[in-house]
Amino acid sequence: MQKKILIVDDHDDLSTVLTGEFSELGHLIKVAESRDEAVAFIKDEKFDLIITDLDGEHLTNKDNEDDEITCLPEAVPDSLSNIKAFKICVSSYKNNEFTEDELKNFIETTLNHKAKFVDQKEIVQNLREKIEFEIPSLISLMHGILDYLMKRVEKIGVVNSENSNLFIALDEAFVNAVKHGNKFDATKLVRITAEVSPKEARFTIEDEGEGFNVAEIPDPTNVENLFKTSGRGVLIIHNIMDEVRYNERGNRLEMIKKSENI
Repeated sequence: MQKKILIVDDHDDLSTVLTGEFSELGHLIKVAESRDEAVAFIKDEKFDLIITDLDGEHLTNKDNEDDEITCLPEAVPDSLSNIKAFKICVSSYKNNEFTEDELKNFIETTLNHKAKFVDQKEIVQNLREKIEFEIPSLISLMHGILDYLMKRVEKIGVVNSENSNLFIALDEAFVNAVKHGNKFDATKLVRITAEVSPKEARFTIEDEGEGFNVAEIPDPTNVENLFKTSGRGVLIIHNIMDEVRYNERGNRLEMIKKSENI
């Protein structure tokens, strides 16, 4: 079935190649060069998938209450000179309209191209980037996203993947959001945000589940709880990350990994 895809790209880093790839599969592609242009498209049409790759100067920090389009990255409050905003958003997902394999191909094609040809090491090391994914609760999508994030933080110099357990912590957090948070309900979304700079990588994983009482989990920093099934994932995350915080509801996890080179 034909999908409508919006690609928002200010420097044609992704738009031409992705337009060619996805058009050959029979999908309808529209391209915008700025957030404002994308907002105008979204107000007139409904898109199944939105891919955004913008430099800071093309992120408009509006105070317009009508601009509540969550599938586009938000402008950052500080200097925009060295900031990029990359986001993949699946605005609607139903098993009878969007197959899991099809969605997996869309995401992995986009991330593979970006990792190989856009995120060049000499460029990204001088950037701060906000990376966002708003996707259905499907475990099959997580490997491609996790692989991309690891390549990104390694290129910027936060970790060396050969001696870092960051992959394990992120995988644990992603699986928990899908399995325990959203109960494998693909109609519920997982929101993954990574803010990456040479100093640190800050990850936020949020699900649409009921959440849980973090205080009821056995203290993950106590060695007596090492072999308890309950809270084992929390223990793993605490041991790997430098900072770990849950929101009051228990459905959003924030983790910080500081650069190994500082």
